[in-house]
Amino acid sequence: MAEHMAELTETLRGKFIVIDGPDGCGKSSQRDRLENACAGAGIETVSCRDPGGTAIGDRIRSVLLDHDLSAMDVNCETMLFMASRAQLIAEVIQPALGEGKTVLCDRFVTSTCAYQGAAGYDPKQVIELARLAIGECWPHVTVVLDIDPAVGFERIGRKPHHAGKRRRHAAGEAVLIAGAAPDAMEARPIAFHRRVRELFLEVDQYYPTTVVTVDGGGDVETVHQRILECLARVTF
Repeated sequence: MAEHMAELTETLRGKFIVIDGPDGCGKSSQRDRLENACAGAGIETVSCRDPGGTAIGDRIRSVLLDHDLSAMDVNCETMLFMASRAQLIAEVIQPALGEGKTVLCDRFVTSTCAYQGAAGYDPKQVIELARLAIGECWPHVTVVLDIDPAVGFERIGRKPHHAGKRRRHAAGEAVLIAGAAPDAMEARPIAFHRRVRELFLEVDQYYPTTVVTVDGGGDVETVHQRILECLARVTF
């Protein structure tokens, strides 16, 4: 790890890096590991989560996570995610980058491309909507941790079957991110999650900045090493 971080110290300084991927891929753990590695290399970082990360964003997050979304149109849901990101960019990410800090974010626009895309929203329209919300403040690189949905379910203790129909079938990432009720999480069929994975693997074809895919299987330290090795090969 020390060898890779020695190579990456100046490369990562002042960059905006996103860790993303399907449920159970380990993105939060890997963001925290990367944050610790950066700190050990003398890189000042700011970590944030999406949606949320600000007082206003957390209120939007509450709307998305703590309430029944059965009547919410997918367009409304997608725009709420973008509204949260607009505040996160303005209040946290842009100021941190302006100070030369490295920003590490758990999820970002790639999640909406995958989850809302699996719900039927055109991923390329997600990009256009994101341009309005975040302007030119795109990640320098997004690391997608790839994992089979069944493995991800096993990691987080979720049953890989459709457990209910209390929420609309077309719901997207709102019911799939940290903080959602277990029954809401289980209310998504395995086929939906397989489509999410497919869309994560396709996002590099149209995303406006670099997206790299890293195998999310194995123990936490092994995946961390893969991420560092991958970042060492990226041209920022």
